[in-house]
Amino acid sequence: MAISGLREDERDGMSEAGSERALLQSSVELFNDGEYLAAHETLEELWEAGFGESADFYKGLLQASIALHHFQLGNLDGARKLYLGHRRYLAPYLPEHRGIAVSELLEDMQRFLRPVIRAADEQSIPFEHEHRPRVRFVDLK
Repeated sequence: MAISGLREDERDGMSEAGSERALLQSSVELFNDGEYLAAHETLEELWEAGFGESADFYKGLLQASIALHHFQLGNLDGARKLYLGHRRYLAPYLPEHRGIAVSELLEDMQRFLRPVIRAADEQSIPFEHEHRPRVRFVDLK
């Protein structure tokens, strides 16, 4: 399993579960910092590593990241296309999975992207950084 999203000293001696958790933590930090493309890359590693029953979970987080990345760039059509996909992939993992509050994330994404979903094709919707969705760990509330 490739874990290139971590520094070599972080990888040494890590179990598969430990490296999965470290990559997830890293991707959450990137997501919460609004670094959606970088979060996507780290989540893609998790998805491609095929962590069993969590593969679709990581694909859903990946699509949420890219939906927000498209919105951030003003590509509302791209954000719309990924909106339904991330919901479909994450829904089976409600209310939480791998320590992530999936229900909260889906609610926050729906609230934040609602104007994008309802916007006319040529309409411009501002990306309000201060109101963007955050991924939360249930054990850190």
